[in-house]
Amino acid sequence: MPASGTVGPDTRPLVVHLTYAFNVGGLETLLVECINRMPAERYRHALICLTDISSFADRIDQPDVELIALHKPPGNSLGIHLQLWKHLRRLRPAILHTYNLAAFEYNFTAALAGVPIRVHAEHGRDASDPHGLNPKHNALRRILAPWVDSFIAVSDDLLRWLDEVVKIAPSRTRLIKNGVDTAQFSKSGATDNASPWGLDDIVIGTVSRIQDVKNHRGLVEAFIMLRASHPALAPRLRLSIIGDGPLLETLRAQVGAAGLDDVVWLPGARSDIAALLQGFTIFALPSLAEGTPVSLLEAMACGLPVVAARVGGIPEVIRDGAHGLLVDPTDAGAIAAALATYANEPLLARAHGDAARLRIEQQYSMNAMLDQYLDLYDGLCRSKLRRPRLSTQH
Repeated sequence: MPASGTVGPDTRPLVVHLTYAFNVGGLETLLVECINRMPAERYRHALICLTDISSFADRIDQPDVELIALHKPPGNSLGIHLQLWKHLRRLRPAILHTYNLAAFEYNFTAALAGVPIRVHAEHGRDASDPHGLNPKHNALRRILAPWVDSFIAVSDDLLRWLDEVVKIAPSRTRLIKNGVDTAQFSKSGATDNASPWGLDDIVIGTVSRIQDVKNHRGLVEAFIMLRASHPALAPRLRLSIIGDGPLLETLRAQVGAAGLDDVVWLPGARSDIAALLQGFTIFALPSLAEGTPVSLLEAMACGLPVVAARVGGIPEVIRDGAHGLLVDPTDAGAIAAALATYANEPLLARAHGDAARLRIEQQYSMNAMLDQYLDLYDGLCRSKLRRPRLSTQH
C-alpha cells in the first residue's frame, strides 16, 4: 500500500540493504537509524543478511521492512548467490546498498537479477588488513567495480584509500560522514544507575563489539598499568567495557586472571547506551583499524573526553589535544599515560569534552548524514530510473 494510504501499487523505490550479519554494532546502529528516519513517503526498505539477524533488528520501527537471513556457512557459497538472486527477483528493488567487503561481491549478483542501482559503502577495515592493502581483496574490488554505481566512504581516510589504493575513479566515490542523534546523546548531567560504579569513581568506558580489531586486550593491559603507576588513584579507577562479540569470554578470562573482576565491568550488549555513557568519566577506543566509529561520535556528543587510536578516520574527528588524546593502539603504556592525564586533570577533561560536543554538533549530526544519503539515492534514481526530482523536506 502506498505511503499515502490510497489503494494501488506502491511506487516508492525499494532499497535493499545487504550486510554480512546484523548484531549490535556501530554499522547496525547507523542502518537502523537510516531506515527509521528516512522519510517513509520517499523510500521503502528491506534488510538481507548473508548470515544471521539478531534481536537488534527489533529496533527497526518502520512498518513493512522485510528481514531476510540467508544463513551463509563459512567460506564461498554459490548457493547463497542463488538465494540472493531469487530474493532480489521477487523484491524488485530499485537500489541494492551493500556494506563492507563481505557483501561487496554480491553487487554482481544484483546486476544479474536486474537491480538497476547498486551502491557500496566502506565503513572500516578488519584487524587482519588494517590499512586495506590486501592485493586479493583490492583486485576483487577493481574487477567488480563496473557493477557498482557509487562507492561511499565514511571518512576522508577511506575516500583516499578508494582513490589511491583501490583505484576507483573519484567521479564514482562519495564521502558521507557518519552522524549521531545529538538530542539522544547529550550532556544531560544524569548519572547511570544501571552501572555498578559510584559517583566518586573514575570510570574509563568503551562501547564496541568485542573482537580483535577493537583491541580490548590492549585496553585492559593499559588499565592494569594505569592502576600500578598511580596508586593514589587506583582505589577510584574503574573500567566498563560494553558490548558483545566472539572474544567476550576470552576478555573475561583476561580480567579474571589479572584479579580485576571487582573493578572491570563486562555486561555484554546493552540497549541503554546513551544512559550508560552518562556514567563514564573518560571514553577509550584503542582500535587497530577504524572508519568513523559511531560509538566515538556518541561519546563525544555526550561531552566525554576521549582517548583514541590514531588510525583510520579517527584523527579526522578528533584534533589531538583539543577534543581528545590520540595514541598508538599497540602501545599500552601510551594508552595508560593518556588516561592518566584526564584522570589527574578533571578541568582539562571537561574542556576537551565540551569541545568534543561542539565538534559533533557542527560536523556529525544525524540530519546532515540523512540529507546526503537521500541526495545520493535521489540522484541515482533520477539518472537511472528517470524519476522526477523528489522533495527534500524531511
